Amino acid sequence: MGISFSVLSSGSTGNVTVVRNGETTLMIDAGLSAKRIDELLAMRGLTGRDIHGILVTHEHSDHIKGLGAMARKYELPIYANSNTWAAIEKGIGAIEDHHRMILETGAARDFGSLRVESFAISHDAAEPVGYNFYDGNEKLCVATDLGYVSDKVRTAISDADVLVLEANHDIEMLRMGRYPWNTKRRILGDLGHLSNEAAGAALSEILTGRTKRTYLAHLSRDHNMMDLAKMSVRGAMEDRGCFYKDSEFRLCDTYYDQPTPWDKVSQS
Repeated sequence: MGISFSVLSSGSTGNVTVVRNGETTLMIDAGLSAKRIDELLAMRGLTGRDIHGILVTHEHSDHIKGLGAMARKYELPIYANSNTWAAIEKGIGAIEDHHRMILETGAARDFGSLRVESFAISHDAAEPVGYNFYDGNEKLCVATDLGYVSDKVRTAISDADVLVLEANHDIEMLRMGRYPWNTKRRILGDLGHLSNEAAGAALSEILTGRTKRTYLAHLSRDHNMMDLAKMSVRGAMEDRGCFYKDSEFRLCDTYYDQPTPWDKVSQS
């Protein structure tokens, strides 16, 4: 069957993604209320009982708001590294010991034929990670909430068939926006969020022809717009000599209030 996925919600108000193959369905983060996550799952023909586990990227509330409630309601195991577990424990309520699973950064775990591998990213959290998913020759990568793309991240996200990559803000919109300067400096820093231009620069360095689609994720509702993000990412790629036709490579939308359609990773 191969890998398919839907980004249920993406942005500063909450982040949830589901990834599945013929055997396993996993959720990445649970950054909305359990009620809202259930509504979004239903839009993609799922319920919480179809989920086999929740992978956590980091402890910020827009990634764990409904984590404890979903885990308790559907008796789901939670997978996170040790430092992230220490950071989320007080915020998610009681979790049964047998549902507290450790997946250390850089480690891989097989869920049937679906392999999950975590990798370190740069963000102002205890030990934030992105995730790669493998099934046979297929590779899906999810990397958001990163201040910059390090050499190690570049290696981790290269050669994905489909990539979910942060394009959080337009730099000038952020600089001119209403946030206090300390918040702006945090977002712009190496432990903050990836700008449109930085996302385009990263793509220009990693695309080899294998990656057919990149979903631009975690857009700021105050300091970005999807059309602007796509234009800026394309522009940054082309400024570095990276030109692709739409038939060869596409930039795809994500939304804060509705899920993306199911995307089968193997489709061209």
